[in-house]
Amino acid sequence: MAWRGSHYVVAGGLVVGGLLWAAHEAWSARRMVTARPLVVTAAYDDRADTLRARETLSDLLARAGITGRDYVAFLGATKALDSRRLRPGLVFHVRRLKGDSVTQRLGVRTGPEVRLWMNRLGGDSGWRETVETIAWTKARLRATGVIQTNLYDALDRAVPDSFLPGKERIQLAWAIADVYDWEVDFTRDLRPGDHFEVLIERLESPEGERRFGRILAARVDVAATPSYAFYFEGETARGGFYDDKGRSLRRAFLRAPLQYRRISSRFGGRFHPILNRWRSHQGTDYAAAWGTPVRATADGNVTFAGREGGYGNLIEVRHANGIRTRYGHLSKFAKGLHVGQRVTQDQTIGYVGSTGLSTGPHLHYEFLVNGRATNPQRKDAGPVQAVPSKLKPEFELLRAQLLAELEPRPAASPSPRAATTARVE
Repeated sequence: MAWRGSHYVVAGGLVVGGLLWAAHEAWSARRMVTARPLVVTAAYDDRADTLRARETLSDLLARAGITGRDYVAFLGATKALDSRRLRPGLVFHVRRLKGDSVTQRLGVRTGPEVRLWMNRLGGDSGWRETVETIAWTKARLRATGVIQTNLYDALDRAVPDSFLPGKERIQLAWAIADVYDWEVDFTRDLRPGDHFEVLIERLESPEGERRFGRILAARVDVAATPSYAFYFEGETARGGFYDDKGRSLRRAFLRAPLQYRRISSRFGGRFHPILNRWRSHQGTDYAAAWGTPVRATADGNVTFAGREGGYGNLIEVRHANGIRTRYGHLSKFAKGLHVGQRVTQDQTIGYVGSTGLSTGPHLHYEFLVNGRATNPQRKDAGPVQAVPSKLKPEFELLRAQLLAELEPRPAASPSPRAATTARVE
């Protein structure tokens, strides 16, 4: 069949189309293929390791694969980490590349304000130390409650974990007891129904950790009688706590020789558990854990430090005005303590034990005036010091400010600095 003109047009179109397709395929074959980007979401393995009891730093680092020369290089690179003074329970954060056994970074909180990082350098170049200062912010908060059994239980009921963690509540309880160390015996003077209020400075880290900072003001009602404490630090005055009249709460003698105060036997007669007979008990017994530090209740000179019959290990301290104090049943004396040594109030002089006539660890404390045993709970603790006259206006202004925060009026409108209140219902 003879070709018509239309046949030639169709054939030409097919040829051109085929050439264009071939050219497109050839260009596509020569183009670079681009893959989707690879996103690494977890390149590291992070874990925490805790320093266990009776462990050394080398034991913990061995679990992190840092041994031998690597361990020596690690110790040589750190100046802030004292391997001899690490306490059990310290948490170390270890980082490794996934699939690798070599630790790349190790971090540890050496203190509330300090975080230490150890980063491995490239190759076998060793380690680099970085010390990070943690910025804690301050907030003024108020807590108030009613005592039913003791101060700590009242705080524990009144203050939630969101306000202060449990361990920090313990610190707050002892801080309140220390403020009133010369005024109130928290094991003897308080009664169910007594009320307390405290204005504190709380610290918070960027991670949301919260801890007790310091007490700014407090009020404790003992037998319906309020006892105030305001922290004041004038230009020439020694920083300390003063009552609402500007009188210092500090006295010549502490009310107790232990910071952990649980009295097991009071001044007076008692049935002796070893001699099995009634005898005069011319002192006060403080039940406490073995090894609890014992502090001098006032400045004085050591006149005896040794073994003395039923007292066991005994320390006697001579003070002014014919007063002597005795500390018996000690497990040991403070390092270097000797007869003739001058000791200061609140200085550790020995440690609780159970030597001599004792059925368990406790401290026997005696308070003698001109050789006569006296009840230390009833003895005047010394003269009262007051805020200097020229600093009185400054103190009164501060007292008014603190009192407004410690005892805010219910009708007052809250201000940006208003304190948060935790209350026993």
